[in-house]
Amino acid sequence: MEDDAPPRTGTGVPGTSVRFRCGHGAPVDEARITLQRQCPLCMLLAETRRTRDQLLHRVAPAGRAALAVETRIGADYEWICVRGHSRYSASVREVLTGPGCPKCRRNAQAPAARFEGGVPFMKPGLRLGTSQTEQRLRVMLAERIRLPHRVNAIKISRTFFGKPEVWPDIIIPGLMVAIEYDDPGRDGMSHRGLKETSDREKDAALNEVGWEVIRLRANGLHELGPYSIVCPALSSGVVDRIMELLMQIRGVEAVDRLRIRPEDGPDSREG
Repeated sequence: MEDDAPPRTGTGVPGTSVRFRCGHGAPVDEARITLQRQCPLCMLLAETRRTRDQLLHRVAPAGRAALAVETRIGADYEWICVRGHSRYSASVREVLTGPGCPKCRRNAQAPAARFEGGVPFMKPGLRLGTSQTEQRLRVMLAERIRLPHRVNAIKISRTFFGKPEVWPDIIIPGLMVAIEYDDPGRDGMSHRGLKETSDREKDAALNEVGWEVIRLRANGLHELGPYSIVCPALSSGVVDRIMELLMQIRGVEAVDRLRIRPEDGPDSREG
C-alpha cells in the first residue's frame, strides 16, 4: 500500500492533482488524473475494518475537516486518547495499527500489566462480529472438548489497537491455546496486507504471555504461524486436525482432561 497519495488539490504542477474512486483527492474540476481505486487511507480503513467516521471521532476537533478528505496514511494529526489521556501526535497509520497513545504504551509495559499478562477474563459488553462459520466451529469443537463460555478476552503485556488485551475467536484456558478462524471475506481482502500484519502482532502478543495460537486459514489464505491449518472450508476433518495440534502443543494428557466423554451430560460441554 502507498504511504502517501499525491496532493489532494491542484498545485500548479501538471499531472499532480489526483482523484480516487472513493471520491477523495482533488475536486472533480481540478483533478488531472482519476484513479479507479480507493485512496490509501480508505484502503487501510477497509483492511482494519474501521470507518472514516470512527477515525473522525478520535482526531482532535481542529483536524476533523482535513481528515474528512485525507488520502494519505502517513499524514500526522493530533489525536484524542480513547482512555482519556493527553492528546498526542501520530500518523493515521500509527493510529489504525499502533498501540495507542504514549501513556497507553507505558501502562501496558508496567510491572502490574506484565503480571496480568496471559490471564483470560470476561469483558462485559464486548461486541464482536462473529460469523456463522465461527459459531459452527465452536459448536463442532464443543462436541470434542469442554469450552468455557465465561471468557472472551486475554490480558497481554503490550497494547493491541490501544488496549492491553486481545479477543480471540475461541479461548481454551485449560490449554492456554487460542483458535482463530480467518477467511478473506466477500471482498477477498480480509486477513491480507496490513490485516495480516496485525494478525501476526496479535499472535506475538499472545506468545509473549505463554499462549499458542491455532489459525484456520480458509478460502485461499496461506499459512500464518507454526500452527496453521490451510483449508478450503470448515469441516469435521479440520476439527480433527485442531485436536491433533492441541495434543501436539500441550500433550495428550492435558487434552484428555478436557475431552467430552459419552457419559458426560450436555451441561459439561461448556464451563
